[in-house]
Amino acid sequence: MESLANLEAFVRSADLGSFSAAARQLGLTPAAVSRNVAQLEGNLRVRLFQRSTRRLTLTEAGERFLQAVTGGLASVQAAIAAAADDAADPAGRLQVSMAPSFGAAYVLPLLPEFLIRYPAVVPDWRFENRQVDLIGEGYDAAIGGGIALQPGVVARELAPVHIVAVAAPSYIGGKPWPQRPSDLAALRGIVRRSPQSGRVRSWMMRDQAGTEEADALPPHVVLDDPEAMTRAAVMGLGAALVAMPQALPHLESGALVRLVPDWHAVGGTIALYYASRTLLPAKTRAFVDFVVAGFQRQGLARRFSATP
Repeated sequence: MESLANLEAFVRSADLGSFSAAARQLGLTPAAVSRNVAQLEGNLRVRLFQRSTRRLTLTEAGERFLQAVTGGLASVQAAIAAAADDAADPAGRLQVSMAPSFGAAYVLPLLPEFLIRYPAVVPDWRFENRQVDLIGEGYDAAIGGGIALQPGVVARELAPVHIVAVAAPSYIGGKPWPQRPSDLAALRGIVRRSPQSGRVRSWMMRDQAGTEEADALPPHVVLDDPEAMTRAAVMGLGAALVAMPQALPHLESGALVRLVPDWHAVGGTIALYYASRTLLPAKTRAFVDFVVAGFQRQGLARRFSATP
Protein backbone atom coordinates (compact mmCIF):
# COMPACT_ATOMS: atom_id res chain seq x y z
CA MET A 1 0.00 0.00 0.00
CA GLU A 2 1.26 3.48 -0.87
CA SER A 3 2.64 5.56 2.03
CA LEU A 4 0.70 8.53 3.41
CA ALA A 5 3.81 10.74 3.07
CA ASN A 6 4.01 10.09 -0.68
CA LEU A 7 0.29 10.77 -1.16
CA GLU A 8 0.45 13.97 0.91
CA ALA A 9 3.41 15.21 -1.09
CA PHE A 10 1.57 14.55 -4.35
CA VAL A 11 -1.74 16.19 -3.33
CA ARG A 12 -0.08 19.27 -1.83
CA SER A 13 2.20 19.70 -4.85
CA ALA A 14 -0.79 19.38 -7.18
CA ASP A 15 -2.84 21.92 -5.21
CA LEU A 16 -0.04 24.48 -4.92
CA GLY A 17 1.73 23.95 -8.22
CA SER A 18 5.24 23.55 -6.83
CA PHE A 19 7.34 21.30 -4.63
CA SER A 20 8.64 24.35 -2.71
CA ALA A 21 5.17 25.55 -1.71
CA ALA A 22 4.17 22.02 -0.74
CA ALA A 23 7.34 21.70 1.33
CA ARG A 24 6.56 24.89 3.27
CA GLN A 25 3.11 23.58 4.14
CA LEU A 26 4.29 20.09 5.06
CA GLY A 27 7.38 21.22 7.00
CA LEU A 28 9.75 19.36 4.68
CA THR A 29 12.49 20.32 2.24
CA PRO A 30 11.61 20.69 -1.46
CA ALA A 31 14.01 17.82 -2.16
CA ALA A 32 12.10 15.55 0.23
CA VAL A 33 8.77 16.39 -1.38
CA SER A 34 10.20 15.82 -4.87
CA ARG A 35 11.66 12.50 -3.74
CA ASN A 36 8.32 11.37 -2.26
CA VAL A 37 6.48 12.22 -5.48
CA ALA A 38 9.11 10.48 -7.58
CA GLN A 39 8.78 7.37 -5.39
CA LEU A 40 4.99 7.46 -5.86
CA GLU A 41 5.42 7.73 -9.64
CA GLY A 42 7.86 4.85 -9.56
CA ASN A 43 5.53 2.67 -7.52
CA LEU A 44 2.59 3.46 -9.81
CA ARG A 45 4.73 3.22 -12.95
CA VAL A 46 3.13 6.38 -14.36
CA ARG A 47 4.19 10.02 -14.67
CA LEU A 48 1.90 12.26 -12.57
CA PHE A 49 3.50 15.68 -13.29
CA GLN A 50 5.00 17.53 -16.22
CA ARG A 51 7.87 19.41 -14.59
CA SER A 52 9.21 22.82 -15.62
CA THR A 53 11.42 25.41 -13.97
CA ARG A 54 8.34 27.56 -13.22
CA ARG A 55 5.48 25.26 -12.31
CA LEU A 56 4.27 21.71 -12.01
CA THR A 57 1.46 20.63 -14.32
CA LEU A 58 -0.55 17.46 -13.81
CA THR A 59 -0.54 14.91 -16.59
CA GLU A 60 -3.83 13.35 -17.65
CA ALA A 61 -3.03 10.37 -15.45
CA GLY A 62 -2.14 12.73 -12.64
CA GLU A 63 -5.50 14.50 -12.92
CA ARG A 64 -7.34 11.17 -12.67
CA PHE A 65 -5.25 10.02 -9.72
CA LEU A 66 -5.75 13.33 -7.87
CA GLN A 67 -9.53 13.07 -8.20
CA ALA A 68 -9.41 9.48 -6.96
CA VAL A 69 -7.33 10.07 -3.82
CA THR A 70 -8.17 13.60 -2.61
CA GLY A 71 -11.34 12.79 -0.68
CA GLY A 72 -9.92 9.70 0.96
CA LEU A 73 -6.66 11.42 1.88
CA ALA A 74 -8.53 14.31 3.51
CA SER A 75 -10.51 11.86 5.64
CA VAL A 76 -7.37 10.06 6.78
CA GLN A 77 -5.59 13.35 7.55
CA ALA A 78 -8.59 14.64 9.50
CA ALA A 79 -8.71 11.47 11.59
CA ILE A 80 -4.97 11.68 12.34
CA ALA A 81 -5.21 15.39 13.20
CA ALA A 82 -8.20 14.82 15.48
CA ALA A 83 -6.44 11.99 17.30
CA ALA A 84 -3.30 14.08 17.73
CA ASP A 85 -5.30 17.06 19.00
CA ASP A 86 -6.97 14.86 21.62
CA ALA A 87 -3.56 13.94 22.98
CA ALA A 88 -1.79 17.30 22.81
CA ASP A 89 -2.33 20.88 23.89
CA PRO A 90 -1.95 23.73 21.34
CA ALA A 91 1.73 24.38 20.81
CA GLY A 92 4.23 25.69 18.30
CA ARG A 93 4.84 28.80 16.23
CA LEU A 94 1.61 30.55 15.16
CA GLN A 95 2.17 32.59 11.98
CA VAL A 96 -0.57 35.17 11.40
CA SER A 97 -0.77 38.10 8.97
CA MET A 98 -2.91 41.17 9.68
CA ALA A 99 -3.20 44.84 8.73
CA PRO A 100 -1.01 47.03 10.98
CA SER A 101 -3.55 49.52 12.38
CA PHE A 102 -6.43 47.05 12.67
CA GLY A 103 -4.25 44.33 14.18
CA ALA A 104 -2.64 46.66 16.71
CA ALA A 105 -5.98 48.14 17.78
CA TYR A 106 -8.23 45.07 17.92
CA VAL A 107 -6.21 41.83 17.78
CA LEU A 108 -3.05 42.63 19.75
CA PRO A 109 -5.05 43.44 22.94
CA LEU A 110 -6.27 39.82 22.91
CA LEU A 111 -2.71 38.48 23.09
CA PRO A 112 -2.05 38.60 26.88
CA GLU A 113 -5.07 36.41 27.68
CA PHE A 114 -4.26 34.11 24.75
CA LEU A 115 -0.72 33.54 26.05
CA ILE A 116 -2.01 32.78 29.55
CA ARG A 117 -4.42 30.21 28.16
CA TYR A 118 -1.98 28.69 25.62
CA PRO A 119 1.56 29.17 26.99
CA ALA A 120 3.11 26.65 24.58
CA VAL A 121 2.06 28.68 21.51
CA VAL A 122 4.63 31.18 20.18
CA PRO A 123 2.91 34.03 18.26
CA ASP A 124 4.77 35.02 15.09
CA TRP A 125 2.57 37.85 13.83
CA ARG A 126 3.24 39.99 10.75
CA PHE A 127 1.63 43.44 10.59
CA GLU A 128 1.53 44.19 6.86
CA ASN A 129 -0.63 45.98 4.29
CA ARG A 130 -0.75 43.33 1.60
CA GLN A 131 -2.74 40.34 0.42
CA VAL A 132 -0.82 37.24 1.48
CA ASP A 133 -0.78 33.77 -0.07
CA LEU A 134 -1.96 31.98 3.06
CA ILE A 135 -0.90 28.47 2.08
CA GLY A 136 1.96 29.25 -0.27
CA GLU A 137 3.71 31.49 2.29
CA GLY A 138 3.11 29.12 5.20
CA TYR A 139 0.76 31.24 7.31
CA ASP A 140 -1.51 29.57 9.84
CA ALA A 141 -4.09 32.36 9.57
CA ALA A 142 -4.67 35.88 8.27
CA ILE A 143 -7.04 38.63 9.38
CA GLY A 144 -8.24 41.26 6.94
CA GLY A 145 -10.60 41.98 4.11
CA GLY A 146 -10.77 40.95 0.49
CA ILE A 147 -8.24 38.13 0.61
CA ALA A 148 -8.80 35.82 -2.36
CA LEU A 149 -10.13 32.43 -1.32
CA GLN A 150 -7.72 29.84 -2.71
CA PRO A 151 -8.49 26.12 -2.75
CA GLY A 152 -8.27 24.77 0.78
CA VAL A 153 -8.79 28.18 2.46
CA VAL A 154 -11.94 29.22 4.30
CA ALA A 155 -13.05 32.59 5.68
CA ARG A 156 -14.91 33.19 8.93
CA GLU A 157 -16.57 36.60 8.97
CA LEU A 158 -15.80 38.76 11.98
CA ALA A 159 -17.43 42.09 11.17
CA PRO A 160 -18.68 44.27 8.30
CA VAL A 161 -16.52 46.97 6.74
CA HIS A 162 -18.67 50.09 6.60
CA ILE A 163 -17.18 53.32 5.24
CA VAL A 164 -18.35 56.57 6.85
CA ALA A 165 -17.69 60.28 6.34
CA VAL A 166 -15.97 61.96 9.30
CA ALA A 167 -14.38 65.26 10.25
CA ALA A 168 -13.00 66.93 13.35
CA PRO A 169 -15.39 69.30 15.19
CA SER A 170 -12.80 72.04 14.76
CA TYR A 171 -13.01 71.68 10.98
CA ILE A 172 -16.75 71.27 10.48
CA GLY A 173 -17.79 73.81 13.11
CA GLY A 174 -19.54 76.81 11.53
CA LYS A 175 -19.88 75.17 8.11
CA PRO A 176 -23.21 74.06 6.61
CA TRP A 177 -23.75 70.49 7.79
CA PRO A 178 -23.82 68.09 4.79
CA GLN A 179 -27.11 66.19 4.48
CA ARG A 180 -26.23 63.79 1.67
CA PRO A 181 -23.08 62.61 -0.15
CA SER A 182 -23.34 65.28 -2.85
CA ASP A 183 -23.05 67.97 -0.12
CA LEU A 184 -19.52 66.74 0.67
CA ALA A 185 -18.36 68.66 -2.42
CA ALA A 186 -18.28 71.83 -0.32
CA LEU A 187 -15.62 70.44 2.04
CA ARG A 188 -11.88 69.88 1.84
CA GLY A 189 -11.44 66.20 1.10
CA ILE A 190 -8.86 63.83 2.54
CA VAL A 191 -9.00 61.04 -0.04
CA ARG A 192 -7.18 57.77 -0.64
CA ARG A 193 -5.03 56.79 -3.59
CA SER A 194 -5.12 53.05 -4.19
CA PRO A 195 -1.61 51.55 -3.89
CA GLN A 196 -2.64 48.91 -6.46
CA SER A 197 -4.21 51.05 -9.20
CA GLY A 198 -2.77 54.48 -8.38
CA ARG A 199 -6.25 56.00 -8.70
CA VAL A 200 -8.09 58.10 -6.15
CA ARG A 201 -10.76 55.94 -4.52
CA SER A 202 -14.41 57.03 -4.57
CA TRP A 203 -17.36 55.34 -2.87
CA MET A 204 -20.98 54.68 -3.70
CA MET A 205 -22.88 55.48 -0.51
CA ARG A 206 -26.36 54.30 0.46
CA ASP A 207 -28.96 55.30 3.02
CA GLN A 208 -31.22 53.08 5.10
CA ALA A 209 -33.86 53.09 2.36
CA GLY A 210 -31.32 51.70 -0.13
CA THR A 211 -30.93 54.91 -2.13
CA GLU A 212 -27.44 55.17 -3.61
CA GLU A 213 -25.36 58.25 -4.35
CA ALA A 214 -21.67 58.69 -5.13
CA ASP A 215 -19.57 60.65 -2.67
CA ALA A 216 -18.48 64.05 -3.96
CA LEU A 217 -15.53 64.67 -1.67
CA PRO A 218 -12.94 66.74 -3.59
CA PRO A 219 -9.25 65.70 -3.38
CA HIS A 220 -7.46 68.38 -1.36
CA VAL A 221 -5.20 65.93 0.51
CA VAL A 222 -4.34 62.57 -1.09
CA LEU A 223 -2.93 59.74 1.06
CA ASP A 224 -2.48 56.01 0.48
CA ASP A 225 -3.12 54.71 4.00
CA PRO A 226 -6.48 54.69 5.87
CA GLU A 227 -4.86 55.21 9.27
CA ALA A 228 -3.02 58.27 7.98
CA MET A 229 -6.29 59.60 6.52
CA THR A 230 -8.00 59.18 9.89
CA ARG A 231 -5.20 60.98 11.70
CA ALA A 232 -5.30 63.81 9.16
CA ALA A 233 -9.03 64.18 9.79
CA VAL A 234 -8.44 64.29 13.56
CA MET A 235 -5.91 67.08 12.92
CA GLY A 236 -8.69 69.11 11.29
CA LEU A 237 -7.28 69.02 7.75
CA GLY A 238 -10.64 68.16 6.17
CA ALA A 239 -13.28 65.46 5.84
CA ALA A 240 -12.49 61.82 5.04
CA LEU A 241 -14.26 58.59 4.15
CA VAL A 242 -12.76 55.86 6.33
CA ALA A 243 -13.73 52.44 7.64
CA MET A 244 -15.49 52.23 10.99
CA PRO A 245 -12.63 50.28 12.67
CA GLN A 246 -10.34 53.27 12.05
CA ALA A 247 -12.95 55.88 12.92
CA LEU A 248 -14.52 54.20 15.96
CA PRO A 249 -12.05 55.20 18.72
CA HIS A 250 -12.12 58.83 17.57
CA LEU A 251 -15.91 58.91 17.23
CA GLU A 252 -16.25 57.51 20.75
CA SER A 253 -13.77 60.06 22.15
CA GLY A 254 -15.35 62.99 20.27
CA ALA A 255 -12.19 63.73 18.27
CA LEU A 256 -14.25 63.05 15.13
CA VAL A 257 -17.92 63.46 14.27
CA ARG A 258 -19.80 61.55 11.64
CA LEU A 259 -21.06 63.50 8.63
CA VAL A 260 -24.15 62.45 6.61
CA PRO A 261 -24.86 59.91 9.40
CA ASP A 262 -27.71 58.24 7.52
CA TRP A 263 -25.32 57.25 4.71
CA HIS A 264 -22.46 54.78 4.45
CA ALA A 265 -20.58 52.71 1.87
CA VAL A 266 -19.97 48.97 2.04
CA GLY A 267 -16.34 47.92 1.80
CA GLY A 268 -16.74 44.17 2.26
CA THR A 269 -16.07 42.24 5.45
CA ILE A 270 -13.29 41.65 7.94
CA ALA A 271 -12.63 37.93 8.06
CA LEU A 272 -10.37 35.38 9.65
CA TYR A 273 -8.78 33.21 6.95
CA TYR A 274 -7.30 29.77 7.61
CA ALA A 275 -6.84 26.37 6.01
CA SER A 276 -9.68 23.88 5.61
CA ARG A 277 -11.47 23.21 8.91
CA THR A 278 -10.84 19.46 8.79
CA LEU A 279 -7.05 19.90 8.75
CA LEU A 280 -6.54 22.58 11.41
CA PRO A 281 -3.71 21.97 13.89
CA ALA A 282 -4.59 22.55 17.55
CA LYS A 283 -2.77 25.91 17.74
CA THR A 284 -4.71 27.31 14.77
CA ARG A 285 -8.06 26.03 15.97
CA ALA A 286 -7.40 27.57 19.39
CA PHE A 287 -6.49 30.93 17.80
CA VAL A 288 -9.56 30.98 15.54
CA ASP A 289 -11.96 30.18 18.37
CA PHE A 290 -10.26 32.65 20.70
CA VAL A 291 -10.41 35.58 18.24
CA VAL A 292 -14.04 34.88 17.30
CA ALA A 293 -15.00 34.75 20.99
CA GLY A 294 -13.05 37.95 21.69
CA PHE A 295 -14.82 39.86 18.92
CA GLN A 296 -18.20 38.60 20.11
CA ARG A 297 -17.44 39.51 23.73
CA GLN A 298 -16.55 43.09 22.75
CA GLY A 299 -19.49 43.41 20.35
CA LEU A 300 -17.17 44.58 17.58
CA ALA A 301 -19.43 43.50 14.72
CA ARG A 302 -22.19 45.72 16.15
CA ARG A 303 -19.82 48.59 16.93
CA PHE A 304 -18.28 48.49 13.44
CA SER A 305 -21.71 48.69 11.82
CA ALA A 306 -22.72 52.08 10.41
CA THR A 307 -26.40 51.26 10.69
CA PRO A 308 -28.52 51.36 13.89
